[in-house]
Amino acid sequence: MSQKSVSLTSLVNDVATQDNPLSVLRSFLQTQKRLEEAREIDKMRFVGYVLEIGYDKAKIITSDPYKLAVGGIPRGSFLIMVPNDFGNLPLHFTLLRVTDVSETPLSHHVQQTYFELHKKSMPELDIWTQNELQWGALDCDVLGMFYPDPDDSSRLSFSGDVNNVVSAHKYKVFAPDEALLELIVNGTVASEHRFELGTLRTMECRLGEGTSSKIPVYISIKDFKGRRTAMFGKTRLGKSNVVKLLAKAMIESTRNDNSVGQLIFDINGEYANDNDKDGNKSIRSVYEDRTQVYALVKRPKTPSKPLKINFYEQPDSTIEILASFLEEDGKTSNYIRSFAGTELPPIETLNELPVNKKVRAIRKIQYYWAILYQAGFPYNEKRLKGLGLVSPIAKHFNPHFSSDLREAAYRSLKLDIPEHPKNLQQLVDELRVIVDFKRKNPDHKCFRKKDDEPYFDPHEEALLNFLFPTSGSGPSLLRPYIAYHDENAGDFVNEILNLLDQGKTVILDLGNATDKIRQYFSDMLSRAVFAHQEKKFVSNELKDHYIQLYFEEAHNLFPPNEKDLTGVYARFAKEGAKFNIGMVYSTQSPSTINKELLVQTENFFVGHLSSIDEAKALSRVQVSFVGIENDILRSRTPGYMRMLTMSHRFVIPVQTKRFEAVSNTVITND
Repeated sequence: MSQKSVSLTSLVNDVATQDNPLSVLRSFLQTQKRLEEAREIDKMRFVGYVLEIGYDKAKIITSDPYKLAVGGIPRGSFLIMVPNDFGNLPLHFTLLRVTDVSETPLSHHVQQTYFELHKKSMPELDIWTQNELQWGALDCDVLGMFYPDPDDSSRLSFSGDVNNVVSAHKYKVFAPDEALLELIVNGTVASEHRFELGTLRTMECRLGEGTSSKIPVYISIKDFKGRRTAMFGKTRLGKSNVVKLLAKAMIESTRNDNSVGQLIFDINGEYANDNDKDGNKSIRSVYEDRTQVYALVKRPKTPSKPLKINFYEQPDSTIEILASFLEEDGKTSNYIRSFAGTELPPIETLNELPVNKKVRAIRKIQYYWAILYQAGFPYNEKRLKGLGLVSPIAKHFNPHFSSDLREAAYRSLKLDIPEHPKNLQQLVDELRVIVDFKRKNPDHKCFRKKDDEPYFDPHEEALLNFLFPTSGSGPSLLRPYIAYHDENAGDFVNEILNLLDQGKTVILDLGNATDKIRQYFSDMLSRAVFAHQEKKFVSNELKDHYIQLYFEEAHNLFPPNEKDLTGVYARFAKEGAKFNIGMVYSTQSPSTINKELLVQTENFFVGHLSSIDEAKALSRVQVSFVGIENDILRSRTPGYMRMLTMSHRFVIPVQTKRFEAVSNTVITND
């Protein structure tokens, strides 16, 4: 018996991995040997030999009959490399990914032969020349090795490197069959809560589609809980579809333990509202008992709770929202632009300011409140007093102007000097007197401080000029936006946090919102979720409960400045996993995302990108995408994605299945 036969016999009889998923390799090699001996080349999966081998790259030689027998070898397809003799090592194989065609040592001679043949217009080739011309070479990336876990021979392991490199002639290369492909794609996927995402698709071209299209691709929901997941690709090519699949899988996989709450920022209203694209259903309507919708605008067919803004309580962000409304409505007079450009401090930072700056900050907020009041925005006086606008001088609704200024202003109008304002109406009345006096007496000494600093800074001037314009409508311009306001808004934040703790999926329907409104709710609720989870972490109450957040058009939300590491989204990147916070974010442009967040992202789904710069931005932060940038740039089929997850150590090309708004049972192997 030859050494080759002895090696194969020992392989076939090897029982060390009998219960290991790699047993399919034993059956595969046994079948290939039988076909080889029967010379049934057209049924074999053998594709060639190794010409060059290294730790990262390999070059294989193959021939047309072998490529035709396996249905073709497209770029990006998987091949397996096995040694002729396993020696003392257990069953294993090296995974290759085809990257390009390559020259052989005879390439120039072959080209010369082609040239001569075409020049002489020879219609046919003799069999010897034909055989010579059919050989070629393929370049491959070495992705790693599949082998039995040394600590548990029944388990499969994968490494991103190889244990050894020997002479090239000691290897054979095969195109894997269905069983091996399924092992490659799904063999390392965590068993907990498996979910079928789609099918393996190695190329965009469907001509002669073969084995890969039959291979299901699974993900484990375990890989996404508390992790960061990126969705990259041009619009209308499948990002939202994959997000829906993940959200659906999370709902179904946690129906028994309610261990994950989800918060979806629904910027197009497609998660909350039934639509034709999803079979006139939605995640909300399929899982009514597991979801709650909050909407800016109530829709007739969608049960929801109101999503409103308390413009009084968030002056720093809400004045920006009002500014965006005014701009969109074409309100661009000088005094309006001055108002829109005013910067107001966050109320929660007031106590950090020194006394003199705190007084000025409180007054600015009071002027803003007066504007809202004059515009007709309802208010809750008790809540406003509870916000803590208090300093040794100005507090609540009282700006506490100097006694000299008040005396001069009221006497100029021949009015008695009243008590300091105790409510918003009294505040407006006092401001009207002060502004009128200033306009008639701009150079009065009361409008200069002891250090010759003006009594009102430019931002205060802008607010007061908008409150009492010399021409124009002033606060009444803001009345159309009262629809977005609720004097008791803010309570819904605690409601949402409680729902998330119960394992519910909360959908914020922001389909009618401006970018500023979307950013407001995203920032506010993200901060609330982070603080909530951080508090539970400190008190040891996190346990095994997670919160997942979903952001679309993330480039409009996340600051791209890589030095900005203090914002809530950067904190999600750095500390989210510790606090059981996961996030799924979508954008067309990887380059617009904060690099800290990109570096910390564990899961990727990448569709078509239209720019080399965008593809390079991705591969710079995730090395697994190096070498497949061109494929990402060229493929434009909806739902055709390159996937990398915690369980998948290398990129898997997958045709994602279409989201169906029906309830299914997630496959589990617990």
